[in-house]
Amino acid sequence: MSGSAQQQHSSEQSQEIDQGVMETLRSRDHSVLAQQIDPLSCTHNDIVELLAQYLALSDQDDDEIFDAWFDGLSKAQHTVLKVFEVYRGQFEHQE
Repeated sequence: MSGSAQQQHSSEQSQEIDQGVMETLRSRDHSVLAQQIDPLSCTHNDIVELLAQYLALSDQDDDEIFDAWFDGLSKAQHTVLKVFEVYRGQFEHQE
């Protein structure tokens, strides 16, 4: 796959994930997000470490450090963080 075709494919997948996130937020159905997370090849420790880094760095005042860290993450790690934020938002705004 050429670089531009790969970027377009990646962009389309990202839009699908984002659309799934929006549908999940409206319906509170986690099945769409589970489909994004379950096939990832990472350990529980990988996820816990990622979330710990994310929370620690997002609490700091240095946006450049956070941005550099975030930009260096893989697509799978970005997916985990998106799903985490959806779940967190749902729990924070439960009625």
